Amino acid sequence: MSGFTFETTPRIVCEDGASRRLSALAAELGFSRPLIVTDPGLAKAGVLDGALESFKAGGQGVEVFSDVMADPPERSVLAAAEFARSRKIDGVIGLGGGSSMDTAKLVSLLAAGGQTLQEVYGVDKVKGRRLPLIQVPTTAGTGSEVTSIAIVTTPDDQKVGVVSRQLYPDIAVLDAELTVGLPPRVTAMTGIDAMVHAIEGYTSRIRKNPVSDSLALKALELLSGAIRTAVTDGGNLDARRAMLQGSLLAGMAFANAPVGAVHALAYPIGGLFHVPHGLSNALVLSPVLAFNMDAARMHYAELGRVIAPHARNHSDEAAAAAFVEAMQQLVADMPMEQRMTEVGVQRQDIDRMAIDAMKVTRLLVNNPRDVTLEDAVSLYLAAL
Repeated sequence: MSGFTFETTPRIVCEDGASRRLSALAAELGFSRPLIVTDPGLAKAGVLDGALESFKAGGQGVEVFSDVMADPPERSVLAAAEFARSRKIDGVIGLGGGSSMDTAKLVSLLAAGGQTLQEVYGVDKVKGRRLPLIQVPTTAGTGSEVTSIAIVTTPDDQKVGVVSRQLYPDIAVLDAELTVGLPPRVTAMTGIDAMVHAIEGYTSRIRKNPVSDSLALKALELLSGAIRTAVTDGGNLDARRAMLQGSLLAGMAFANAPVGAVHALAYPIGGLFHVPHGLSNALVLSPVLAFNMDAARMHYAELGRVIAPHARNHSDEAAAAAFVEAMQQLVADMPMEQRMTEVGVQRQDIDRMAIDAMKVTRLLVNNPRDVTLEDAVSLYLAAL
């Protein structure tokens, strides 16, 4: 590689209990009328309490939009933006999973005015400013706190992306205490999502670079070493912290070396059947890894030596096979659905899903191996 560009969130705060000083962080960014964007489950569970108390203690008012929907549809994003405008907020805090953080990113753009949601769909379509933005993940999966991407579900169940360096937040806050209550199934799904980010970032065909490679390898090391403990012993702060850090590093990697066919094939599953994104990835992961083997063997061998210690002295071919086997076993061990039929997909759905997946060209171009429509059908059949 003769040259590359690497971008990420400029400031990262990794500290247990850091969400309890969000008021001070907001003040450092100069905003005094903050909006916290979250989902109803987190609001009801009291996950926001520490953050809200920090603003109260600082004598600072705060608004809360708690109606974020999973795989945020356009109407949910637009409602959040209108809520922000009506209350004249001057800064946004995304607190939650990927849906909350993606919504927060778009609210920071739309509330600042200038463009409609439809005008920013695509790559580098954002013009003008956004409001100051802090992201606080409560799941270790999407890495949205360090990516320049927000995903929206359109009325026809398509997942479209807004991709712009404007979407990098000003501050990412990693507070492992916020993830302690995450149920085992959600921990598993989001953890596999983060691992897929690392894998696809490392094998990305077009923009793979030494910085993203280093981050992806460390991310996979952290995630593979902690995910089983995080799933079975959710109160283990060391495991929770490692998962958050691994997710963040994987997010940094794939924000610069984008993901490929696993994500492209996962989008129709999520959009059409309302399946959580991490689970959608997990359902198609094994077939795609096998499909990419010949094109990605050397990269798989390097990944295998990270997550399968017994493969460190093996040949490249054996180490690559050990990597695929280790990932297949890990997914099989997770407390979640294992086949697409278990989430409602039937054989007659696959042709439409394959057509939809082939529209995700911004991701498919990054896959180590070209994917045809016929390939997409075969991959879905293997996951059925």
